[in-house]
Amino acid sequence: MADFGAADLDGFRTEVRDWLAANYPAELREPNAETDPEAVWGGRAFEGSQDPQAVWTRRVAEKGWTAPTWPKEYGGAGLDAQQARVVEQEIAAGRYRSPLLSFGLWMLGPVLLEYGNDEQKREHLPRITRGEIRWCQGYSEPGAGSDLASLATRCEDKGDHWRIDGQKVWTSYADKADWCFCLVRTDPSKKHEGISFVLIDMRTQGVETRPILLISGESPFCETFFTGVQIPKGNLVGKINGGWEIAKRLLQYERQNISAGFGEGGTAGGASGDLGEVAKRYVGMDGGKLADLDLRQRITLNKMNFQALRQTIGRTAAESRAANGPSAATSIIKYAAAEFAKERSELMVEALGGQGLGWEGEGFSQPEITTVHGWLRTKANSIEGGTSEVNLNVVSKRVLGLPDPK
Repeated sequence: MADFGAADLDGFRTEVRDWLAANYPAELREPNAETDPEAVWGGRAFEGSQDPQAVWTRRVAEKGWTAPTWPKEYGGAGLDAQQARVVEQEIAAGRYRSPLLSFGLWMLGPVLLEYGNDEQKREHLPRITRGEIRWCQGYSEPGAGSDLASLATRCEDKGDHWRIDGQKVWTSYADKADWCFCLVRTDPSKKHEGISFVLIDMRTQGVETRPILLISGESPFCETFFTGVQIPKGNLVGKINGGWEIAKRLLQYERQNISAGFGEGGTAGGASGDLGEVAKRYVGMDGGKLADLDLRQRITLNKMNFQALRQTIGRTAAESRAANGPSAATSIIKYAAAEFAKERSELMVEALGGQGLGWEGEGFSQPEITTVHGWLRTKANSIEGGTSEVNLNVVSKRVLGLPDPK
């Protein structure tokens, strides 16, 4: 990695800051600017769209800044870690909207760079950086959740193609995705060593998705069915029966990016808004302090924990960039982030008092209703990206080096 001096980075920072200010769509500068909520995810909602968010995505993608460290030939900007950090910082400092949200950027892209062949990289990576393709993840199955390696979706070699039959569940936004990166069983006689990693065009005949309605009222997850689905032989990533290694690597990237949502400026973890300010407004003040002493202490502790978490996320992110990839430490961050987020949302609802009972209808403001929905949403934080129980096992084995229980 190049060793940029302070002056070089300061000059680059000025360049980035000026470009962002000159190219951010004027429509998005309005606090309540209306934009298609799906546009930021790209894919079907992005194609041909003149939505201000889509315009913003295209402009940033042309600079290669949606994936700043990726090589230029694959749609990135070829920046080093220090320069990429400057881009991230300036986007956050200017309070610009995220140019692109993408499982392709966060999970698939990094493993394709590591395990994919040149043809796969050239076909998929530039389209990911430009927001032209939206991906979903085919990992969990009805009988293979925490024990992911017990998955049963079959992938048979039919000579000139692969045939896939099976079912996935909790497939986030599968009904809106263009492609799916998927774990399949190519050798039923082995567990971990019988799994392969393939790419599936969601428009292929035999692919069916069914959204799952959650208690929060949303349907971000789907059941996905594969019935006689035929995919090209070239859609196998890495070696046949070598998918488990790729799967573990991808999960590290997934946990890293889920945790990043809880970092500085992140909005993950339920309803937005400052917990302390919400409590002041609904509970009231006594002598300049929150009237409820017990609640005040628990809010303070949660805020302290989140601040420590953000600093740890920043440190591990820097270590990840220096080591060219995340480590098992992502499981520590993922576990802590999930627990603190659930606690924060519970405190938020508690602070609302009777207004925390709202679900819909008159008598409750939209922020109050959103807070309750967000509280229910955080229950998934300890499941997605690997359950908290699985992450604790990873920490015990990979980080602490503890032996398996006898």
